[in-house]
Amino acid sequence: MAGVLTEAQVAFLLAARVARLATADAAARPHCVPVVFGWDGTDLLLPLDAKPKRVAVGRLRRVRNLEQNPRAVLLVDRWDEDWSRLAWLMVEGSARVTEATETDREILRARYPQYEAVAVTGVIRLHPERVLSWGTGTRFPLLPGG
Repeated sequence: MAGVLTEAQVAFLLAARVARLATADAAARPHCVPVVFGWDGTDLLLPLDAKPKRVAVGRLRRVRNLEQNPRAVLLVDRWDEDWSRLAWLMVEGSARVTEATETDREILRARYPQYEAVAVTGVIRLHPERVLSWGTGTRFPLLPGG
């Protein structure tokens, strides 16, 4: 859905270096992991890369969950000892695993230079359908339902 994220929300999102991805399997058992991400103007791109893991990329719990249930949430937050600066942005949507395109890799390398040395083989493409946010002192307003 075009226009789900405002310009200010995209700026807040891209100022963050890490987020949390929440998925659930077919039995609704939740799973949440920290992730890095990029934005292509339409979808959030969460890399599936060649960093050492306990299991093969295709067997990661987030990937298996998305095969069973494509609904996902990405949460970005900002913590500050000054509570007037606390903020969060939650993007809900449909996600799918795809092969990484060269454009995907370029977007991710631009945000994370580590990807010059680590291969990105696939991406989880999270398409925003609903955005909730909260944050006193941020440049974006509280959205309905937030």
